[in-house]
Amino acid sequence: MINFEILIDDAFSVITGDSTLTPIENKRVFSLINTFEDGFWHHSKFHKFIWNNIKETALSYRERQALALEGEDSLLTEAAINLRLSESENDIGRGSEISEILLYGIMKKYYYALPIVPKIFYKQNTQDNAKGADSVHIVIENENSFSLWFGESKFYNSIENARLDVIIDSVKDSLTLRKIKKENKLITNLSDINDFDEISTELRAKIVQSLSQEQSIDSIKPILNIPILLLYECSITNGTSHLTEEYKTQIVTHHKERAIEYFKRQIHKCNDVDLYSEIKFHIILFPVPEKKPIVDKFIEKAQVYRN
Repeated sequence: MINFEILIDDAFSVITGDSTLTPIENKRVFSLINTFEDGFWHHSKFHKFIWNNIKETALSYRERQALALEGEDSLLTEAAINLRLSESENDIGRGSEISEILLYGIMKKYYYALPIVPKIFYKQNTQDNAKGADSVHIVIENENSFSLWFGESKFYNSIENARLDVIIDSVKDSLTLRKIKKENKLITNLSDINDFDEISTELRAKIVQSLSQEQSIDSIKPILNIPILLLYECSITNGTSHLTEEYKTQIVTHHKERAIEYFKRQIHKCNDVDLYSEIKFHIILFPVPEKKPIVDKFIEKAQVYRN
């Protein structure tokens, strides 16, 4: 089983020393790093994690079940077919599926979330219906309650301030009445919610009722979580050859500084969102040495499966 090392998993209120920021509750920082091997960042481990989790976001539950009888190659081939692949290096969205798949894998492994709407699958097969959040999950809190997770993910060349503003604007847009209603409708109408054995009949009925179009989103916001994955090219990682304590310390310092800057900007831009303080936000940071080789290798492997 592939594990990434967790460097930070803490409330933002613990990380920031700025007492003037408000609201800072309901915000968390989660920082992950990959390992190194033989003097290099462990590329194969990262790609294995991506391809081990591609099925949950590129195939529907029923499609996964049907193809499982044919073997792993059939699953990966059909998953690759559903990818939007771009050969143009000028395409700003080139490799965006990598961050989406990584977020699905992180949600499944570290948050025990169910991939209730496989977004790449629905984006490919239902056109406009699935545009919106990059991931949609449900976490079963106990036998009688659940939480809702609408994820945002980006694969950036850097996470300097200008890049933070772009994703904050995207997060704010996802919190509009229209967008939340649209995601709720997708869950109840298009998703595989009826196929998960982990969800009891009683809880399934509660989920459908809670997310119905007639229900006020005011009741949704206290159970709404927004995980924000920033997969990014990192000069610290690119200049490192071994997993040392010095490297970890540098990344922790960098990630804390970026998380503080991110939430400062988000609070400033999103404080006018109704019931903003009720919504839970999770910034997830994951550094890679270089973006292009990762994207190139991912597309190359996807093309092999597709052909």
